[in-house]
Amino acid sequence: MNHYSNTLFDLEGSTALITGGSRGIGLQIAEALGSAGARLMLTARKEAELEAAAAHLKNLGIDASWIAADSSDPSEVQRVCSKTFDTLGHLDILINNAGTSWGASAETHTLQAWDRVMNLNIRSLFLFSQQAAVGSMIPRKRGRIINIASIAGLGGNPAPMECVAYNTSKGAVITFTRALAAEWGKHGINVNAISPGLFPSKMADGVIAAFGEERIISTTPLGRLGDPDDLKGAALLLASAAGKHMTGHAIVVDGGTSAVIGA
Repeated sequence: MNHYSNTLFDLEGSTALITGGSRGIGLQIAEALGSAGARLMLTARKEAELEAAAAHLKNLGIDASWIAADSSDPSEVQRVCSKTFDTLGHLDILINNAGTSWGASAETHTLQAWDRVMNLNIRSLFLFSQQAAVGSMIPRKRGRIINIASIAGLGGNPAPMECVAYNTSKGAVITFTRALAAEWGKHGINVNAISPGLFPSKMADGVIAAFGEERIISTTPLGRLGDPDDLKGAALLLASAAGKHMTGHAIVVDGGTSAVIGA
């Protein structure tokens, strides 16, 4: 039997830090990387959610530790990365997933809310990537950084959805990914992004309710929302040897929504 495909996606011996790893997309990716053999460090703000996530992963036979921290705070980012290096020994994979949104029209959007979204959705990606690269990836001449963007980063929103800061931040994530890939390829670091469509989650449930699940499904070519397994394949591809010649790209996982004009 040919086990070549299994070897390509094998992460045995690898380590990964996942921001926003306690639930939703972050936890889905944690399940994927951990099941492929990676040892994990999860970080998010709420200790109780992190503890529950780590227990869930351990029940699946996955080695998972956690650190509660605010990813928008530069000093907290440094603390998380230092503890990750101490606990895991080195860092092979960084999943920049932590993010937030804010619903408001552009004319009423407050500067405080704008900064909140930008600080977590894009500044934290720069901070975590810099710490991961300088502290482990550049010295070891290897690393994978996967940024979680969104199809919202590809343009604006249909009415009645208004979240200009979120869309702007996710567009910045895509450009940040390309710029970092171009700069850090010489260090053996692959930098890519995943741009999900709508997946039921604490952040997306309000959007789904506002548009109506049936309306969303009717404009999605595959006729469904994303489920708890739909991002695992893309994450494994970008984190493993299977994606070793991919860098600077954003893989869209949205059931075809972004392919439909006017959707």
